[in-house]
Amino acid sequence: MEVTSAVHSIGSLNLQTRSSQLEKLNNNGTLFLTTRTTTTQKSSLLHGYLHPINHIITKSNIGYGTNHGSNSKSVIIKSTSSPATTETSESLSEVEKIKQKCLKWKWKGQYSINYYVSSDSDFPQPNLPPLLLVHGFGASIPHWRRNIKTLSQNYTVYAIDLLGFGASDKPPGFSYTMETWAELILDFLDEVVKKPTVLIGNSVGSLACLIAAASGMIQPDSSESLVKGIVLLNCSGGMNNKAIVDDWRIKLLLPLLWLIDFLLNQKGIASAIFERVKQRENLKNILSSVYSNKESVDDELVEIIREPANDEGALDAFVSIVTGPPGPTPVQLVPKVSSPILLLWGDEDPFTPIDGPVGKYFSSLPSQQENVKLFLLEGVGHCPHDDKPELVHEKLLPWLATLSSS
Repeated sequence: MEVTSAVHSIGSLNLQTRSSQLEKLNNNGTLFLTTRTTTTQKSSLLHGYLHPINHIITKSNIGYGTNHGSNSKSVIIKSTSSPATTETSESLSEVEKIKQKCLKWKWKGQYSINYYVSSDSDFPQPNLPPLLLVHGFGASIPHWRRNIKTLSQNYTVYAIDLLGFGASDKPPGFSYTMETWAELILDFLDEVVKKPTVLIGNSVGSLACLIAAASGMIQPDSSESLVKGIVLLNCSGGMNNKAIVDDWRIKLLLPLLWLIDFLLNQKGIASAIFERVKQRENLKNILSSVYSNKESVDDELVEIIREPANDEGALDAFVSIVTGPPGPTPVQLVPKVSSPILLLWGDEDPFTPIDGPVGKYFSSLPSQQENVKLFLLEGVGHCPHDDKPELVHEKLLPWLATLSSS
């Protein structure tokens, strides 16, 4: 049996610093994993108990990440987006419009970070906080193409490609951690946005936002004042499958998890798996299993995921994320966050289902913490903002208005 077929049978995983300060949060990471199985998964005990990175390895959805660099200050440089074409702005797709407006920010004096900023409001309201959109595993700024135009009517909207994703740098051999992404977010708020900001994240991006906000408990003056509120769209339980719940079924799978790491640390095997993952048909299949609204899984979405996977350093990032440390968990983080939190959860998410351990934890929060509000979105998958954006906007915009006036 070829390696990719062997991995294909293993199951489904989900991808989900200020340097040493943020790392203090990762003292006893216990990742909540999904235990819900789908119709096609019921034939195997493995399915539904592993973090979806394995699902990504088997069918496709790609991602990358970060490590610590120097302490030199970051700078903004001129946009390096694609050269202007003869096409008018009216003829361009939303994705191309977004790409053309992207800028580059030099983080720590060495890493080029791609970001977007826009405010289409004719009457900007200075009392409204800016928004920062943080994508999930394998995604990038254009994954917010169905949200930016709506949100920027009243708000200044920023979006960022985390290190290792999208058009940001993917340093070869880099060791990616959740804490490093959180550090990147905090530095971006401090050096680029320079205002208290609402963080809006999806999947692993949500977790990075949580870590950034929670770091305020360690050094309150550094991040608490930078975070006005947090919106979590189907938040991940960890960066990968390393942190597990105390579940005998998952413990039985540990040898298989170790096997995955072993295989991915063999460069030839990892390259073969990654090449298979990047195939358009495989990507479309995995996205179709993640989205409830199949019409949203178009060729444009497939290319949004696929294009950055061809960059130099993408394979190294993929392997590092799958085999690296999972980072702190929501259970550790949420109690440390005093900012208002909005939870928007797709009820048909196969990665972090609302009736799985991660979903159950988040669904219990509104009754325990006054700063948390939850809305369950019916008929929506793991990426609510792109799956059914109108449902997200229906709940998000009123919450933002309340937050802004508080």
